[in-house]
Amino acid sequence: MMFAELVPGRIIETRSRRLDQDEILEFARRYDSQWFHVDPERAARGRWKGLIASGWQTCAIAMELAVSEILAGSESFGSPGIDQLRWLGPVRPGDMLRLQISVLESRISQSGGTGSVLWRWSVLNQHDATVLELVATSLFDLRNPVA
Repeated sequence: MMFAELVPGRIIETRSRRLDQDEILEFARRYDSQWFHVDPERAARGRWKGLIASGWQTCAIAMELAVSEILAGSESFGSPGIDQLRWLGPVRPGDMLRLQISVLESRISQSGGTGSVLWRWSVLNQHDATVLELVATSLFDLRNPVA
């Protein structure tokens, strides 16, 4: 999706993506090995009543969906950061996750070479519950687009 298409008020929905237990365990063992992410038996007795995915894995899935369905082929070249990040609910094995993006602001630099988009990313599960929300800025090279 090109920068010019990312106008304030636009809402973009991606496909759904299933997360299974093996993927949760693989990610958590490598990056976030807290017991509620890596030990299904102990997790079943814990506060969450079962294994849950790392919030960082949920962020990675949001990025995967954004790249594959929005940023690939665009003028995107990076981000200066995230203004807000919230994990609003647990993500469990078998959940179907999708990304809903709301464009909040879109502007072009004074030089005309860089576009920036402020947008809210919401990850929803199969029950339409929001499990992650973040607000970030993305940058787009308007002079030397690589498509």
